[in-house]
Amino acid sequence: MKQYNTEIISVGTELLLGHITNTDTRDVAEMLSRIGINVRYQTVVGDNPGRLRDCVEIAKGRADILITTGGLGPTCDDLTKQILAEAFGLPLVESQSERESLYNYLHPDRPFTPNNFQQALIPEGATIFHNLWGTAPGCAFEKEGKIVLMLPGPPNECVPMFREYGIPYLRRLSQEQIVSHSVRIFGIGESGVDQMFRDEMNAMSNPSMAPYAKECDCLLQITAKAKSEAEAEAMMAPVIAHVKERLGEYVYGMDIESVEEAVLPLLNEKGLFFAAAESCTGGDIARRITEIPGASTVFLGGCVTYTNEAKARLLGIDPALIEENGAVSYPVAKAMAERVRSITGADIGVGVTGLAGPDGDGVHPVGTVFVSVAVEGETFVRQLSLGEKRTRSFIRRMAGNHIFDMMRRWLTGLPVV
Repeated sequence: MKQYNTEIISVGTELLLGHITNTDTRDVAEMLSRIGINVRYQTVVGDNPGRLRDCVEIAKGRADILITTGGLGPTCDDLTKQILAEAFGLPLVESQSERESLYNYLHPDRPFTPNNFQQALIPEGATIFHNLWGTAPGCAFEKEGKIVLMLPGPPNECVPMFREYGIPYLRRLSQEQIVSHSVRIFGIGESGVDQMFRDEMNAMSNPSMAPYAKECDCLLQITAKAKSEAEAEAMMAPVIAHVKERLGEYVYGMDIESVEEAVLPLLNEKGLFFAAAESCTGGDIARRITEIPGASTVFLGGCVTYTNEAKARLLGIDPALIEENGAVSYPVAKAMAERVRSITGADIGVGVTGLAGPDGDGVHPVGTVFVSVAVEGETFVRQLSLGEKRTRSFIRRMAGNHIFDMMRRWLTGLPVV
């Protein structure tokens, strides 16, 4: 079976300027991997016809499949279809059905301008991907031994269109499937994971393993390629078991995105609630847990006590305790967790107080954070030194990760501190 190599060309000056994040390439590449089609190159180019022509010519010389995202709209700089049709010697012809669909979609709600009909122009002979999520249709054609797919740029149009039309169009090209699982890790960094598994990873080909760093944790991606998903899963199973055994308590989950996603089901399983008292995180712990559907079954609420006065007034912490130890301290963090647990009636109270920068408090450097978890009869506190040069967002997120990790550990019987 031929191995098809793919190049994804993302079109849009806004991508080059960093005004928006290019999630289309990530999502399209991930879906291609599931059907065993390799992405060899990813290119971003602005809305410039000359540079887009150059990118297309380069892609024609090194890829079997060309997939473009963006540049299919009604404005003068939406030139993807024109350039691709020109590159392969195809005229653009108007699709009457797409013309009518565009008019019916737009006319009832907004003033209709004739340039919208530009979107109904399709390379002659191309398969049309009707846009159920917006206006600009996508399309696909085969010419000169190449397979070309064009998708709209907005992610809420690009991703579902590729899933609905693009994947079925391409699936016939591959008899293999690539399946991946991510082992999520907190408490040991990417370099530590690499050192632990380096010899094994270098010796592996299929399945394979690779560590990846995230902002405040990391993962080990395990991937297999086989004729069926079941066969790929069977190939990976002993590798995953080995990885989990060797990493032990550092593994917080599989195929999830964050530590809090691991904590929610553990709390549900035990029928427990928690509440949060936050200072330097500014409510981020509450935000993170409530972004997960079903959080109301485990999270009672919390308070942001950013000043010393708020800690005293809202949580009932003795002002003398704060004055004697400072707001950023072991005793205050301990009191925050215990008081929010008492006030809300939660099974678990968590507290966080620290210095996210850019200024210190004259005693501790920026990046000093105390995180705490209070349960019946016991309170755990960690002192963190997260680095004076770290960003506020990093310090806040890392503090939250430690809170959720401490909860995970207590809920699963692991050492908490």
